[in-house]
Amino acid sequence: MRYTWIDEYLLCKPGVTKDLQKDWNWIRYQIGGKMFAAVCLDDDDEPYYITLKLEPSEGDFLRQQYEDIIPGYYMNKVHWNSIKPDGEVPDDLLKDLLDKSYQLVLGGFSKKKQREILAGEEL
Repeated sequence: MRYTWIDEYLLCKPGVTKDLQKDWNWIRYQIGGKMFAAVCLDDDDEPYYITLKLEPSEGDFLRQQYEDIIPGYYMNKVHWNSIKPDGEVPDDLLKDLLDKSYQLVLGGFSKKKQREILAGEEL
């Protein structure tokens, strides 16, 4: 996988946890118990997609610009997008997309819950 920095990058964000969803063989990154990104693994535990959430219009635009960005693999095709881990999406763009996915999911919580998550008070 080209983007070897993903795990460290995402775990540095406030309130982020990760787990392995064994049934799917996905490494899930969550905030407040809600997934905002995943690294999908194949049968050899090698990444084959990085999946993240975006505003529908931005996801659609990016899928037209990059052949390595496709509608979300096994996810809602409107809101989720998957990126090939050995593709040509620039690192800076992928970091920006991961940041947007994090903010999008965080923004779905109440203001009080957002403050708790960002302050590290979540149980």
